[in-house]
Amino acid sequence: MSEETEELLERIAAALERLSPPPAQAPDFDAAAAFVWDAEPGRLRPVARTSRVELELLRGIDRARDTLLANTRRFARGLPANNALLWGARGMGKSSLVKAVHARVCAERPELKLVEIQREDLPSIGRLLALLRAVRQRFLLFCDDLSFSRDDEHYKSLKAVLDGGIEGRPENVLFYATSNRRHLMPREMIENERSSAINPSEAVEEKVSLSDRFGLWLGFHPCSQEEYLAMVRSYCAAFGIGIGEEEMRAEAIEWQATRGARSGRVAWQFVTELAGRQGLRLEPGGGGCG
Repeated sequence: MSEETEELLERIAAALERLSPPPAQAPDFDAAAAFVWDAEPGRLRPVARTSRVELELLRGIDRARDTLLANTRRFARGLPANNALLWGARGMGKSSLVKAVHARVCAERPELKLVEIQREDLPSIGRLLALLRAVRQRFLLFCDDLSFSRDDEHYKSLKAVLDGGIEGRPENVLFYATSNRRHLMPREMIENERSSAINPSEAVEEKVSLSDRFGLWLGFHPCSQEEYLAMVRSYCAAFGIGIGEEEMRAEAIEWQATRGARSGRVAWQFVTELAGRQGLRLEPGGGGCG
């Protein structure tokens, strides 16, 4: 074999390996409670410490909290449970609730792991499911801020975990997603496609029906002023921030007025300001898993 031919074959072999990479290797799932899926090179990266707040600190979302906690506990015990879509107002604790619920249930059942996947990595989800299907642990797949635009085809990949195709969704995998949109796509886009389509009822059915594949819908709505202040009080008490009620109330209301919104995120940002002034540290998490 000539040197040129040998070099050409080596290049072809390298190209084929890039097109069809070897199967991902499972990490040591006992080493961490949470992982991040890196689509390239196709591996699960352990998270040493999950950024989260305690479940008790999430105020104004009691019904969603109790429902998601019960659903997650059933799944961790090997009982039937639903994929969940947490949708609604910005900053009201959707992603915080997922992470806090996982921490609570993981403390009871350490075999429950949290795996975060980015929306743009959904096309690789088949490889991830194949990896998780073969192990004994149970997994919450978590996609934050999930939504789709007009020409976005990523939603088709999501059906693999929601419906499972021929193989079915792995029994040890559940999918939780958060979105500001109930139907995962802008309302004006739905109306535009319906009005311009030959058959309006079919124009967006495939994308809109994706949200119907979540068995559990949890809505998050803007909070009232009293709920917002209750969030601030809760954070101040948890982190030992000393401030009088009247002073706290006046400053918190002024803070939310300058932001033009009331939410759990705005409450946390205000408390961060207070803690900084007083030279206090806000330690994330604490207790539970990860």
